Amino acid sequence: MHDISSSPLPVPTSTALSPIIQVEEAAVMLGGRTIWQQVHLSVQPGEFLAILGPNGAGKSTLLKAILGLLPLAAGSITVLGRPAQRGNTVIGYVPQRRHFEADVRVRGRSIVHLGLDGAHWGLPLPLLQRRKAREVAARVQEAIELVGASAYADRPIGELSGGEQQRLLIAQALVKRPRILALDEPLDSLDLRNQQGVAGVIRQISRETGATVLLVAHDVNPILSAVDRVVYVAHGQIAVGRPEEVITTETLSRLYNTPIEVLRASDGRIVVVGQPEEEVSYHAHRLR
Repeated sequence: MHDISSSPLPVPTSTALSPIIQVEEAAVMLGGRTIWQQVHLSVQPGEFLAILGPNGAGKSTLLKAILGLLPLAAGSITVLGRPAQRGNTVIGYVPQRRHFEADVRVRGRSIVHLGLDGAHWGLPLPLLQRRKAREVAARVQEAIELVGASAYADRPIGELSGGEQQRLLIAQALVKRPRILALDEPLDSLDLRNQQGVAGVIRQISRETGATVLLVAHDVNPILSAVDRVVYVAHGQIAVGRPEEVITTETLSRLYNTPIEVLRASDGRIVVVGQPEEEVSYHAHRLR
């Protein structure tokens, strides 16, 4: 793994020695194939990281390993000083995009509510139930307002646009007030307007709540202004650093082991030319 960050992000002294996520010498194998290995990554509280790379390189695999959903073949991952484990309540997780069909009549607010008690069973005592109901309603409303979904939260989820549905799924992940927000390709399949809208919501959440954000993306451009560092996965290797350090001709050519050219369009968007066809990454627009 290459960490090319020359000057670490400024963080308070009390947190500088206490990363919220620590990855050491990690490796994952799937189906007998090594996806990536010797990965080192230290994430500070409040950082916004984009995980980039071509299809099949292991972006989502890295996120799922941090979530404790996949076992490591070597090394270790700790979250707040404890081994990564499935169901960690300090992490709010938005998996790869789900689409609700038009005939789904469940209210958006109910979808958010599932983030609090979707796994709970049994009937609480009436007094406790009323008290809890008020607390839950307030928490759900807080998450809905945070993603800007108040205007349509009480409509059936199937009637909403893709961007509106995604905002409510993010609210579902936020309802427990997590320390870490993990999003697996939340902008995928959205049109440009909705990509920009959802990316803006994620930026706002990061700034207002101080949550650490890990976001898997094909295209870094909609979130470029919010990202502190990028984690670029390709050919079993990982490079970590600020976007202007990692998404360069030199670094990507080394990762892909083939000539790559990185350009900036007149509007500031990043354009990558020369990626191998079998490993096309949509994190930037390729010229043809």
